[in-house]
Amino acid sequence: MTGADTDLDHYSSAVAMAAAVRERRISARELLDLHLARIEEVNGEVNALVSLDPERAHAQAAEADERLARGEEVGALHGLPFAVKDTHAVAGWRTTFGSPVMADHVPDHDDLMVERVRAAGAVVVAKSNVPEFAAGSHTFNPVFGTTLNPHDLTRSAGGSSGGSAAALASGMVPLADGSDMGGSLRNPASFCNVVGLRPGLGRVPVWPMRNGWETTSVAGPMARTVEDLALLLSVLAGPTPRVPLALETPGSVFAAPLDGPGTAGLDGLRVALSVDLGGAFEVDAEVASVVADQAAVLTGAGSRVVDAHPDLHEAEDTFRTLRAWHFQASYGALLAANPGRLKASLADNITAGASLSGADVARGYAQRTALGERMRLFFEHHDLLVMPVSQVPPFSAEQEYPAEINGRAQETYLDWMRSAYVISMTGCPAISVPAGFTADGLPVGIQLVAPPSGERRLLEVAHAFERLTRVGERRPTFRRGRQELPTG
Repeated sequence: MTGADTDLDHYSSAVAMAAAVRERRISARELLDLHLARIEEVNGEVNALVSLDPERAHAQAAEADERLARGEEVGALHGLPFAVKDTHAVAGWRTTFGSPVMADHVPDHDDLMVERVRAAGAVVVAKSNVPEFAAGSHTFNPVFGTTLNPHDLTRSAGGSSGGSAAALASGMVPLADGSDMGGSLRNPASFCNVVGLRPGLGRVPVWPMRNGWETTSVAGPMARTVEDLALLLSVLAGPTPRVPLALETPGSVFAAPLDGPGTAGLDGLRVALSVDLGGAFEVDAEVASVVADQAAVLTGAGSRVVDAHPDLHEAEDTFRTLRAWHFQASYGALLAANPGRLKASLADNITAGASLSGADVARGYAQRTALGERMRLFFEHHDLLVMPVSQVPPFSAEQEYPAEINGRAQETYLDWMRSAYVISMTGCPAISVPAGFTADGLPVGIQLVAPPSGERRLLEVAHAFERLTRVGERRPTFRRGRQELPTG
């Protein structure tokens, strides 16, 4: 399917779509219809988008076209269909957090991220599915059910931004937002062969928040390409007086071309590559092989690659402590008012937070400070850390989490996410970029980690890597289980 008077289809880049709308080669209404047709075609199988509202979306698209007709100045995302994560409020739009206790919740405000996306001209089409209160990296909930991986409909799409990742991979929307505490942007990006950025602290301000000084969870962009992701980041980033930790750098710094004069490519890049951070976590053999193979790719492009990694031994205790504290502070009252109505793993984390002492929380923040300082010193000798995003390829959608890796038991629903959440505790920006596939055709991403405030250079490097490998150009087959894969 193509757009009127253009060669656009539902897998065209967001950058190309935005240019076509601005130049009036396709109307916002036509672009919306293109995507609504794709949603009708595939969402029934994938279950990525929920609370779809075509009528409201058509009204937004009509207003976008009228603004152009009036000759008004328009934003960077003008006319682009957009999916908002179902944990982010859109005024007047059902927002459930994937929980039966919030199934009928309709907020009266936009979150700051949504404000910025809408001000930039995006057309909100639907919410993207999430696990209950974004807890866990497999997207299922009792309100809307399970989101499936478009590369294999028997597998998980990851989470908690699994609906966003699956919708992007399926061509249902060109851009989507997400959030990331322990890998919720990065894991689903890896599972679905798209791109997800966990920005550094303060890069993408979040409002409203229960704790304005919270630094564990961040919001960020998701897309099919690094260039499209940078476009969205240029809208999401930037200062605001409502968020005390927001960085002053304007989002416009991410709008410039990622491969223009003076940008960072791969030649001469000092790369530290580590498959498991020196045995810090178990990694599936096929995932480990894909990550290790990138050494030759990077070296061939002129990078200087060494086997090295920072010491992040405190990250395990730090993450679990601060996560439990955050969950108790955010959802303790909700659990008390709704006993037995939240999923068991979420309730367990909330309860664990209730038993923490002030000394426990203080230890967590002291350790996090030490981790940040150690990363600062590590990046005096390296420009980039390369490691797995996820320790496993997409697992069965019937499991809550992988029970084992390479025959070794995973005792909790968090164990298999260590490769992502240890990086969360450093405060460094990290991006998941497609890197390869398993023998069964399941996507595997790699995690590129940069120094604090290094998002711009990180995007330039990720863009160069993406252009070199072109793994992200492989589209899903919507197959079910193991079967003969298409060639090419």
